[in-house]
Amino acid sequence: MRILVTGGTGYVGSHTAVQLIAAGHEVEIVDSLANSKASVSDRIGSISGMAPPLHVFDLRDEGRVDALIAHGRFDAVMHFAGLKAVGESVAKPLEYWDANVGGSTSLLGALQRHGVRSFVFSSSCTVYGDPETVPVTEATPLQPATNPYGATKATIERILTDVHRSDPTWSIGLLRYFNPVGAHESGTIGEDPNDIPNNLMPYICQVAAEREPELRVFGNDYPTRDGTGIRDYIHVEDLAAGHLAALDFLDRSGGIHVWNLGSGSGATVLEMVSAFERATGVRVPYRVTGRRAGDIAATWADPSKANNELGWATSRSIEDMCADAWRWQTTGAANPH
Repeated sequence: MRILVTGGTGYVGSHTAVQLIAAGHEVEIVDSLANSKASVSDRIGSISGMAPPLHVFDLRDEGRVDALIAHGRFDAVMHFAGLKAVGESVAKPLEYWDANVGGSTSLLGALQRHGVRSFVFSSSCTVYGDPETVPVTEATPLQPATNPYGATKATIERILTDVHRSDPTWSIGLLRYFNPVGAHESGTIGEDPNDIPNNLMPYICQVAAEREPELRVFGNDYPTRDGTGIRDYIHVEDLAAGHLAALDFLDRSGGIHVWNLGSGSGATVLEMVSAFERATGVRVPYRVTGRRAGDIAATWADPSKANNELGWATSRSIEDMCADAWRWQTTGAANPH
């Protein structure tokens, strides 16, 4: 298939692009480079033997989006593009609503006009809000999102549901994934935020590499094992494989489907710090600060629907995630881009 990957130089998008190419698909990338670098396309090429064409513009530029879709002959779209930091979304809600929802509606409008009807959406477990029970299943009621980032994901899911209801020829996968960590085992691509990390693993790595003085742990008074927040961490390579499984399912079956992509178990922040220290032998100094706006105490997935319908499951441990993230930090991320 010929696949357009939006946000394809970003963290999850780049790993998925590598796996798409390895599976024999033809890939093109569109990315604004708001939180990534153009050289990632070349790094994808160094792994896969084929650097995908990169179109650099924002999806809110409707004219350029329309021209790309009109001439691209795409069979499907994987939509990763968007702003993604929970804390930042609380501080900058207008930016998040405009970029995430505006970019998505611009893209969907072009796809509607030009007959591209297969769509895999990078959604998030944040659509469950602060769930009353864990683990969460796809049938867990969606609570009001605790932050604007999660609210944009829930809104885009609603838009996609309405699009499918209006035109059932669409094939849509809504992938609600939990907390991706790790990096490609080669150390060539990984999570590389342009400024201070908002996600735990790159923050741990930067502290371990002495690029940041200490890890700030946002709250140790949650009702959890050690008082720090519990999340379901999933290796980015396992997550990317879930996207390919969803694409194959949609190609066979059509329809609109929701799948949780997670490991099915949770780890606290301090457990992740300990796992990193075990996996790498590097100490991570930390300091507990107040809770961060928009955070919740605990969430993890029940991934059985994806296990059963997609034939997909995670295969890598937390220690694998830490070791691969550290390899990326000490090789790929440390190199000039």
